[in-house]
Amino acid sequence: MRITVLGAGIIGITTAYRLARDGHRVTVIDRQPGPALEASFANAAQIAAALSGPWAAPGVPGQMLDWMRRGDSPMRFRLKADPAQWLWGLRFLAECRQERFETTFRRMLEFGRYSQRMLAGVKQETGLAYDQLEKGILKLCTTPETVADLADFEAILRRSEIAAKRISVEEAIALEPALEASRDRLTACLHLPTDETGDAHLFARGLAERCEALGVDFRYGHAISDVELHKGEILSVRTDKGEIDGELFVLALGSHSPQIARKLGLSLPVYPVKGYSATVPVGTSNSAPQVSLYIAEKKVAMSRLGGRLRIAGMADIAGYDLNLEQARARQVLESGLSLFPDIDGGEAEFWCGLRPLTPDGLPVLGSCRVPNLLLNTGHGTYGWTYACGSAQVIADLAAGRTPDHDLSGMTISRFSL
Repeated sequence: MRITVLGAGIIGITTAYRLARDGHRVTVIDRQPGPALEASFANAAQIAAALSGPWAAPGVPGQMLDWMRRGDSPMRFRLKADPAQWLWGLRFLAECRQERFETTFRRMLEFGRYSQRMLAGVKQETGLAYDQLEKGILKLCTTPETVADLADFEAILRRSEIAAKRISVEEAIALEPALEASRDRLTACLHLPTDETGDAHLFARGLAERCEALGVDFRYGHAISDVELHKGEILSVRTDKGEIDGELFVLALGSHSPQIARKLGLSLPVYPVKGYSATVPVGTSNSAPQVSLYIAEKKVAMSRLGGRLRIAGMADIAGYDLNLEQARARQVLESGLSLFPDIDGGEAEFWCGLRPLTPDGLPVLGSCRVPNLLLNTGHGTYGWTYACGSAQVIADLAAGRTPDHDLSGMTISRFSL
């Protein structure tokens, strides 16, 4: 078929690749001048199949009251005169119930594991290099309060048969010697050996080149303005450079997906959440970690990307505001470097991007009431983790195959829209 993919982020690129491998004629549209220049450009770099979990948790509503009073809180909710934000917030609170949390957590872990297997297949097919490391992720606690939360997290992983090992501070330092500088601050450590890291932007660029070799037509610099319908189906997509048609369309526009969905009479439960990162040049320094880290109480992730150290975190629920607040960006940097005092962050490059989050944290995948449209959006902070699994699901549906992974809890119908 002639398939048009809307969006050239990590989700759109992996989808285009898998569709092209199946023999479809694929066109990709994006307003940016190249691939993965928005949410995937400088993210946390973690492929966190085991570390993933819903933000909507039983204790979060109480925490949010405290966070709203603090300038350094990991999550900020800036209320706007935006009905979409209010509706999303109410749904988020509803997902904080224990039974919903446990069900969603299990589904996220299962999909992360599936997607990781699909990524392994892409790596084998392409041989791409993207500063990848397969050393797992260390989840670190530096306060007594988060140790109890860590035990709950371990229990969920055990029930889902996910490999995880609580290790001593000595064992953590043996695994990551750079932690020696912060030995006295560590209260608990959990090693997730099956997780991995890599530069999502480098991966997307390399995969886009493979797509071009397979005949994919990239229409970069095309801003989508409208959609033309006929008898309930999409005929073409209107851009500032003309119309682009297709037989089947895939909506993979991340945080901007709801804007196009509304033109189709769809209400997507996706809202932008701004995250920040700092990328620090570290060369071959042994003072910077090689193993990827997640600091539990700060909700900050750290990943080594060759001669760079990526530190990422924060969640600002403030609409489509892309203003890079220096104070928030520096907070991310300082939270990470507080464990590594020998690293000079003076040349850090700061970035922020909008992550498309659903109230429960699971993506929106599959068909909808527009017969020739497939949805592939709402991946939140796990776009890199879920990209290849989502792409395989879309390719299966496009070919009329039943996906290998159960889509329960990931279709748009779960929100009764």
